[in-house]
Amino acid sequence: MYRWEITRAALAQRVFAIVRSATYDEASATADTLLSAGITSLEISLTTPFALEAVTTLTRELGDDAVIGAGTVLDAVSARMAVDAGARFLVSPSLDAEVIRTAHRYGVPVFAGVSTPNEIVRGLELGADALKLFPATGRHPSWISDVRAALPQAPLLPTGGVTVEAAPEWIAAGAVAVGMGSALSEGDRETVAKRAADLLVRLADAVPEQPGGERTMDLYGD
Repeated sequence: MYRWEITRAALAQRVFAIVRSATYDEASATADTLLSAGITSLEISLTTPFALEAVTTLTRELGDDAVIGAGTVLDAVSARMAVDAGARFLVSPSLDAEVIRTAHRYGVPVFAGVSTPNEIVRGLELGADALKLFPATGRHPSWISDVRAALPQAPLLPTGGVTVEAAPEWIAAGAVAVGMGSALSEGDRETVAKRAADLLVRLADAVPEQPGGERTMDLYGD
């Protein structure tokens, strides 16, 4: 798959799950719960012990049924290791040119971290496939609307502090997708399944309509 195809698949549900755990077993259990709940895109944070092993296992077992990425990728070395482990996309809390360059060399998209308009423009210049607004905590979804009035070409992914209640507001304001961690994954399997099903419907309904009456889809449209 090309980078744009992977990006579109990773963000198709307008949410990607973030798995950050204290142990490998806990991360595996969380990922299994989310995938069983119908979430098809998730990142394993490299702060999780044996995170790359988890990425390899999930990618091998799931194939094209889900898009598995690596998160908290801070440098070129980590980027290359994540790509070698089978990560389909990389997510970073910061904007690092070497992470983007390394991943792109191997056809892997990068969702780079930004927090200001200046960083958004720099991320676009560096060729980031999407821009992770981090942290979203303390910001209102209207921030996205204000920024996109001047930078409508910026594909923004609010992450960090995004709640189930607020997630549709971010999409309605113009975000391409949202990244969610424990707000999405906490609870037993039944609770997570119900939460995920409800959220996916609300996110789809929140997508703004274009002047012609069609809803915008994702970064590259249909």
